[in-house]
Amino acid sequence: MIRRAIDKSPVPPTRHAGLVLGKVWGAVALALLVPCSAGVARAQGLELVEVRRIWDRAPHNAFTDLVRWQGRWWCAFREGTGHVNYHGKLRVIVSQDGRNWQSAALMSAVFADLRDAKLAVTPAGELMLSGAAAMHPPISFRHQTVVWFSRDGRRWSDAVKIGDRNFWLWRVVWHKGTAYGFGYGTRSNNRWIRLYKSTDGRKFSLLADKVFTQGYPNETALVFAKDDTCYCLLRRDPGSGQLGTSRPPYTSWQWKDLGVRIGGPQMIQLPDGRLLATVRLYGKTRTSLCWIDPEQGRLSEALRLPSGGDCSYAGMVLGPDGLVWISYYSSHEGKTSIYLAKVRVSSEKASKQK
Repeated sequence: MIRRAIDKSPVPPTRHAGLVLGKVWGAVALALLVPCSAGVARAQGLELVEVRRIWDRAPHNAFTDLVRWQGRWWCAFREGTGHVNYHGKLRVIVSQDGRNWQSAALMSAVFADLRDAKLAVTPAGELMLSGAAAMHPPISFRHQTVVWFSRDGRRWSDAVKIGDRNFWLWRVVWHKGTAYGFGYGTRSNNRWIRLYKSTDGRKFSLLADKVFTQGYPNETALVFAKDDTCYCLLRRDPGSGQLGTSRPPYTSWQWKDLGVRIGGPQMIQLPDGRLLATVRLYGKTRTSLCWIDPEQGRLSEALRLPSGGDCSYAGMVLGPDGLVWISYYSSHEGKTSIYLAKVRVSSEKASKQK
């Protein structure tokens, strides 16, 4: 059973940077979160402990991210009437326990479809929400990446434009006080990725251009290791996914072909150094956890989450309980909805013994 409540009256729209952006916050209660009857699944050192549907208010709920901030869980995603439509909005929800969720904010734009919400925590302790505005005609350019900032998750700054027009900064990751993000070209004449950096999250400068140019490179996931090595999991269309590796100052990259087509990549590094990713896999489309071997340049499917059809685009966090918490979306139960999974990871030694 899903209990619903109605949003409180929205704050009047604020005009900023060429977009008209509305914000909704407050004690908006939407709880229930009915566990899915997936049973217990174990594979390659991973055990699916729990999965539950946490949001399905809009006709289409998709493209998630997840962070833990100020002792609570924050999940962001897009709401719309379909996978692509004119008036997508970015919603942020919050939970103390991962079971009972409330709406904290809703971002909208009059002249754009807002897409692919991403969350990060800045060195100043702010919650940072980013997304791309897919512009409507007669606006001449196609995309502009924007960010908002908040100190409580409910009251947000005006939108700030980052990066260049028609380069979509897919995900911003902070490392040692600097924000990094790959932008990918969204027109037919700029189909490559370029790396941006920022010290405040508001002004991004170009660090390296044309980092990867083969096929159509686009969505990325970044992980910075303790020794400052940066790993990039890259989607291509058409073509197979790539794993990039770089050392400071991250202007030179080496790439390995993973031999597998992927979508919606996200990746974390476990305390023992292993790289674990969640991606969309094709053939029989599903959302799966995969091990990434940077030495061999190999992606190995390890655990399929309950999913299918229109799905994937995960957020991943190693929780205080030692479990990997994963937000993702899927249409396997009919309606495209947001799900939250918890996965237990065995030690590398235990995994090899099995």
